[in-house]
Amino acid sequence: MSKRDLKLYVHDLNKEQLQDQVIELYSRFKEVKEYYDFAFNPKENKLIEECKFKISKEYFPQTKRKAKCRRSVAQNFIRHFKRLGVDPTLIADIMLFNIEIALTYSSEKENIQDAFCKSILKSFDEAVNYIYENGLSKEYTTRFEKIVDESSNQNWFNRESFERLFNSGRDR
Repeated sequence: MSKRDLKLYVHDLNKEQLQDQVIELYSRFKEVKEYYDFAFNPKENKLIEECKFKISKEYFPQTKRKAKCRRSVAQNFIRHFKRLGVDPTLIADIMLFNIEIALTYSSEKENIQDAFCKSILKSFDEAVNYIYENGLSKEYTTRFEKIVDESSNQNWFNRESFERLFNSGRDR
């Protein structure tokens, strides 16, 4: 069904039928329920704190299990928050938090895989682009600089790429 067909269908429904459809969608689909729950009671700070806790558990588990260091955990949260319409400053904070916690983790390890460094660089690239696209660069310049400095201090093989990305963002 195209968007146009949907508009025609919805237009032909009376108010009660439309309400029934929305209630049915709400009860059947988790995404619709999450959207309406967020739209009417955002609790953004609670969501962000839960997200940060789960991301930090990826690198510093509270049990004796080995750290998984999965970038995908943060990426899934970021995608979800974008769909919900969470404030861009909070999304940017999560993006940078993920990179910062990964750098903290790597500072405590002697042997960091190149794939890990590449993955974090990709996250940094996405964060720089997102932050500059949303006009938030002034708020996050200090954190960008700390990330670039830390990748250099830890002697990551791709540390120049971090600096290049940061500088290319500043040139916008």
